[in-house]
Amino acid sequence: MSNSDNRFMWRARRERRAFLALEDGSIFRGYSMGAARDGVGEVVFNTGMTGYQEILSDPSYAGQFVTMTYPEIGNTGINRADMESRRFFSNGFIVHADNRPSNWRAEESLQESLIRSEIPGIAGIDTRALTSKLRDQGTLKGYLAMTGEVTEEEAVGRAQAWEGLDGKDYAARVTCDAPFDWDSDGSNTRSWGMGGELPPADLNVVVLDFGVKWNILRSLRRSGMRVSVVPAGTTAGEILARKPDGVFLSNGPADPSAVGYAADAAAELLGKVPMMGICLGHQILSIASGGQTYRLKFGHHGCNHPVMDLSTRKVEITSQNHNFAVETESLDKSKIEITHINLNDQTVEGIRHRHEPMFSVQYHPEACPGPHDPYYLFQRFRELIESA
Repeated sequence: MSNSDNRFMWRARRERRAFLALEDGSIFRGYSMGAARDGVGEVVFNTGMTGYQEILSDPSYAGQFVTMTYPEIGNTGINRADMESRRFFSNGFIVHADNRPSNWRAEESLQESLIRSEIPGIAGIDTRALTSKLRDQGTLKGYLAMTGEVTEEEAVGRAQAWEGLDGKDYAARVTCDAPFDWDSDGSNTRSWGMGGELPPADLNVVVLDFGVKWNILRSLRRSGMRVSVVPAGTTAGEILARKPDGVFLSNGPADPSAVGYAADAAAELLGKVPMMGICLGHQILSIASGGQTYRLKFGHHGCNHPVMDLSTRKVEITSQNHNFAVETESLDKSKIEITHINLNDQTVEGIRHRHEPMFSVQYHPEACPGPHDPYYLFQRFRELIESA
């Protein structure tokens, strides 16, 4: 670090003091690196070493404060090409050190982008200690105090009083306002760097948007699918009226049990059209098939989760972001086969229906950020449609 950068860092610590208050009374002090506004959120940690822009723009993080366990964040800045949705959705951002960008692709700094997006961020805290606390105690509600107008005691009280995410339908808050066609001429997919000639879009797929990431849409288009995106509350009848070859249920935030209308639609579609789900979409398809979900202690957030495909015994390194999981014992094994499991905690990572054309995975095969191991799943969806 240069002397000028060092002086900047210490001046920021003095002039922009801020703190994170947790519902258990803990206080983590640092300095503001984002918008000058206080806020509440569910504090989680992400173990990815890269991809902070994709994480911030993933609608699945709505309602959460994301703590990055990797200590140096901000080096590559922010650019439009790496956005995973129309804006940042996280309630707040927590890092150890916020670095100035040093990358030819950077269009603005992380701090500038957080301020423009009106999202509070805090740096200069011991993220290792915070992560250890979350691992030991589980996910905690928090309050980011950025303005100096709230005492530490008041901040703890506001964290405790916040309603949290359980039982709350956040998919309705992040979904698109109206149906739209994605990348009909393929220019977005090519310009993003997926290279080569795109296959013809000869299959019509409807995507239920619970907080879909753009790279999922690009991956579907890359697999030769014509993609139409519809809001989360679209009914089964409205979807079938579009005469889809397949229906895709996207990722999304918060509690799957709160999105009952989506499970009802999925149950009505089951057997009428091939379906695939990712993350929240996986949980919704599980509920539609008679299963139940439960909250994980501290969730799965990162790019390095090992998952085994039980049919091949192959292990995939996966990108994940969820706080809820499907209850194994709730699944009717005469109808549903568990296809993938998490090797860290044995949670359900994938299912398929034994009699109908449907499968889903808990993790993110679109690999942005993350590994490419599970990318084959988009081709599997295409093959499912073609064989139906």
